[in-house]
Amino acid sequence: MLSEKDIKILDLMKRNCKMSTREISNKTGIPITTIHNRIKKLEGDKVIKGYRAVIDNKKIGRGVQAFVEIGLEYGPGFSQEEFAKNLFKMPEVDECYIMTGATDIIIKVSTSDVDQLNDIIIHRLRGTKGIKKTTTAIILQDIGESIRMLPKK
Repeated sequence: MLSEKDIKILDLMKRNCKMSTREISNKTGIPITTIHNRIKKLEGDKVIKGYRAVIDNKKIGRGVQAFVEIGLEYGPGFSQEEFAKNLFKMPEVDECYIMTGATDIIIKVSTSDVDQLNDIIIHRLRGTKGIKKTTTAIILQDIGESIRMLPKK
């Protein structure tokens, strides 16, 4: 069970994982040594599974992002999990989720332009055995990213 202090630390780290223990201490009122020890424990307990960079896709030529919902056609020997793992190996796929409900899998893709997105959906996905249907929604703005990138106070 996580303590209230752990939750405060995780909330701050979730928004900026590069925040120093001193900054976290200043924002929470928890001593620096306690912050350090709790983070190490959270890492050891696999509550914190890792750290990652948030990339500005526009600056690397992948400014068009979309969520693609995928409906699958199941058959003998078909593994939804293996299928999703293979989708995630595509270089344009940033995230991949197995879902409940009407959609079996949702992927988030980043492409250079709408033409590349079109090629991925029409030629690569819809031409893949096991995919019954796709529905695509282009991302106009990532609110979470813009909030995370606000200047530090």
